[in-house]
This record gives sequence, C-alpha cells and structure tokens, in this order.
Amino acid sequence: MKALQLTAPGTLELREVPRPTPAADQVLVGVAGCGVCHTDIGFWKDGVGTKKTPPITLGHEVSGTVVEAGVEFAHLVGRQVIVPAVIPCGTCDLCKQGRGNVCRAQLMPGNDLDGGFAEFLAVPGRGLCLVADRGPYALADLSVVADAVTTPYQAVVRSGLTRGNLAVVIGTGGVGGYAVQIAAALGAYVVAIDVDGIRLALLADHGADLTINSATTDFKELRKRVRGFAAERGCGETGWKIFECSGHPDGQGTAWGLLTHAATLMVVGFTLAKVALRLSNAMAFDATIQGTWGCKPELYPAALELVTSGRVALGPFIERHPLSAGVEVLAQVADHRIGRRAILVPGAA
Repeated sequence: MKALQLTAPGTLELREVPRPTPAADQVLVGVAGCGVCHTDIGFWKDGVGTKKTPPITLGHEVSGTVVEAGVEFAHLVGRQVIVPAVIPCGTCDLCKQGRGNVCRAQLMPGNDLDGGFAEFLAVPGRGLCLVADRGPYALADLSVVADAVTTPYQAVVRSGLTRGNLAVVIGTGGVGGYAVQIAAALGAYVVAIDVDGIRLALLADHGADLTINSATTDFKELRKRVRGFAAERGCGETGWKIFECSGHPDGQGTAWGLLTHAATLMVVGFTLAKVALRLSNAMAFDATIQGTWGCKPELYPAALELVTSGRVALGPFIERHPLSAGVEVLAQVADHRIGRRAILVPGAA
C-alpha cells in the first residue's frame, strides 16, 4: 500500500509499504480520509520527536471502514468509523476515573504507531466511534471530527457551559473555529477573537455573535467591547467561559486579561513559549483555570451528532487533496498557504 512517511527528521516520502495485518485486538481500517494537523507539521519540520522511531506514517485524524479485524473485533468488519486521535487503554485508574484522554498507556496514531496518511491503518479496536449517519458529508470529511472537532468539544463540555453563557474564543484556527460553532450550538453567546480578518468574517456566519480583530484592537478597547456585548446579551460580568485556542503568548495574555469573577478559562492551545502572568488574579476572581488534552472517546458520538445534524458545519472549513500530493500539501499547510483543514484522501485523483 501507499503511505506518507516521516523517514528521518525533516524528510517526508510517499512510499510503498506492506499492508498491515491486524492483531487479535486490532482492526484494519481502509482509510477514507485523514486530516492534516499542525502536530504533523511539528513532527516533520519542528524537531518534535515521535514515540515510534521513523520511518513512521503520520496522521491522527482518521475516518474509514473496517475491512479486516482480529478475533476480538470481528463484529466491526464493514462498519464505518472514526478513529480516536488518542486511544486510551480503558483499564487503568485514569480511564476508570473518566480521564482516558490522559491515560498514560494511550496510543496516538502517527506518533506511537503508524497513522492515517496511508491506504490502510491498523489500530486497536477499542474506542472506535461508529458512524451510522454521515449527514451531508462524505466519510472522508468526517476525519476532522477525530481531533479538530472533538478537542474543542471536550473543552466546552468540561467548562460547564450552559445556554445563555458568554463564551469567548481566542484563536479561531482549526480548533478554535469549531469551538466557536460548538459553543453557539449549545446555546452560548459567542465572541470570536483572532488576528485573521478572513477567519473572523467566515465565523460571523457560523456561530460568532461578535468578532474582534486583536491585531487592530488594543486590549483595553477589546475588553470594553466584550464587556459591552456581555451586558447587551444579559450575561453580565461574571461566569464567562474563556477558551484559549491560539497557542500563542499574545492569545494567552488576552485570555488571562479577560478573567472575571467566577470565570472559567480553558487552555486548549499549546506553545513552548513562557508567559509572565499575575497568578493571583485566579484567586482574586475565584476563577477556574483548566487544561484540556484531546478528547476521551466517550464524547465522540455527541460531537459527531453535532456535525451530522448540521449544527456544526464542516464544509466551509475543509478541503480534500489526494494522498499522492501529500508532501506538497503538508508543505503548503506549514507555510500557511492552505487556510482550511486539508484532508488527504487515498486513491483520489
């Protein structure tokens, strides 16, 4: 089969490799599509090491059809599935506590084992999200549910957001854009903050009640606008749900500056950069600051239903490309020449 592999640090190659054979506790998924995440770019260009020594097939946003299975999961053959981006063991203390997304024995396709930039993928059969209804989408399109949709979905759920809350999303790229849509679908009034006017204009039609370009708005004015909007919608100045999705020091500073009494700040984006903050603000506002890593498989079906029911839109935010063009597609994503979520599709022309 064909697979797009990291063969050495900084080197991507489309190669012919053996088609995997599933073990007793595995399934073989015929890949319909695999989304390109900036984590893949990190493995390729930024020196982030994969757990599996190269050569390794990258890609962790996978949808497809189970075409073969080991004895434990033979009943899944023929089923359409979304493969969790993080596959927990299901038996450890963290898994039993409902925290499988941080299971210390977790397996991530494209990191711990070969991933989905390939025609076939062998993964554990546990935790797969079954797709009974694709809604208006091709199965390949649903690959982005595996990370770009479910990661912000878990963040929104864990924030305790309810109808009528104010949700502020900072950074509206691949993950943040879906955070906007999910918060709106669950009944929040949503403020979207970004430095990209094109993204903000698109989200004004997909869930954002107020958009603010932080590149052209100083912080005092930004905060004034958020407060004014909250007052107009009856949210007041307490209990805001703030989602930091930019993974940038400036975005993190903005999020911290918007803390208010009884606010909840969900840290979704990641950066290696350090930020100087007055931590006592959390005490003074009695605020909750919470990190959130990926999404546990139990939440996937509800996130998928938001998409297939039409309450969260994929179409304007994704584009398909053939797997055969994978090296160039990842280069374009790395250079920000592709603004939407790219999906690599095996066998596409």
